[in-house]
Amino acid sequence: MSEVLERPTVSEAATTPLVRMRDVGVTFVTRDRTVHAVNGVDIDLAAGEVLCILGESGSGKSVTMRALMRLLPRFARVSGRIEVAGRDVTAMDEAALQDFRGSDVAMIFQEPMTALDPVFTIGRQIAETVQRHEGLSRAAAEARALELLELVQIPSARRRLAAYPHELSGGLRQRAMIAVALACKPKLLLADEPTTALDATVQIQVLLLLRKLQEQLGMGVIFVTHDLGVAGEIADRVAVMYAGKVVEEGPVEAMMRGPLHPYPRGLLGATVHPGMRGKRLTTIPGAPPSLDTPPTTCPFAPRCPEVEPACLEEAGPAPRRPVPGRMARCVQVPAAG
Repeated sequence: MSEVLERPTVSEAATTPLVRMRDVGVTFVTRDRTVHAVNGVDIDLAAGEVLCILGESGSGKSVTMRALMRLLPRFARVSGRIEVAGRDVTAMDEAALQDFRGSDVAMIFQEPMTALDPVFTIGRQIAETVQRHEGLSRAAAEARALELLELVQIPSARRRLAAYPHELSGGLRQRAMIAVALACKPKLLLADEPTTALDATVQIQVLLLLRKLQEQLGMGVIFVTHDLGVAGEIADRVAVMYAGKVVEEGPVEAMMRGPLHPYPRGLLGATVHPGMRGKRLTTIPGAPPSLDTPPTTCPFAPRCPEVEPACLEEAGPAPRRPVPGRMARCVQVPAAG
């Protein structure tokens, strides 16, 4: 479990993506309305890489992650292609999905009290996961559960095996949720704002733990957050979503130094950081668009301080790649070369 795996080189990452999503769309169709929550998302993730997906509430971050695991309700319509470790997720039947979830991909949810079963002990929930996917005996599965609680640095781990979720603090519950997710050594870990409900001190502890475990186990990680500070702590690359699309993507250092798209520039300007005492925060005016109808022009144009006529003419700005490894959907961004 604790063996340190080498992370892939850039050339390896380019040729062997762990995750490949192409033109993925998610539409929720009910009797009263239709919501186009995700509109043509393309994402690649290399083995051993950490990608943070940033954006405001309603931008499509969590829906994209649930589409990747096929955890959406029946009234959701998913289009496009989703591959994990070379397997077509959209073509899996229910039996294949049950094997896929937990062994190939696992998810840490935002609120562990709703993700963990309140009537079973932490130890039993971890052990059952191991037994289901790896066929171990009960004794071996319980031993693995203890190893996992120690791995995620839960104090008095043996005693915590018999604890119920409500008997743990918020930080310990989140560590237990991480232990459940890691139980079968998944290739891909999805983390859906797992630190949002925690106080600042516990949040940084969980972030450092996740990064350490990711490096130890060689997992690919997709981390959903609305916090630029979190992205800066844990990510290798950042993808910014707005109105169901990825509007900018690039290495975390480059994105923090100088975003190309006006939306992530606005997010960066609205972030509190040291040295801002007495200064007024920059805000992004307005609100994200309704997704009952997909925007036919740049969806950020109504809120953009740099809008120009071309923004209202182009039907959804095409991706532009001014330099290798960076992409932005904005008419103001120069094309490559």
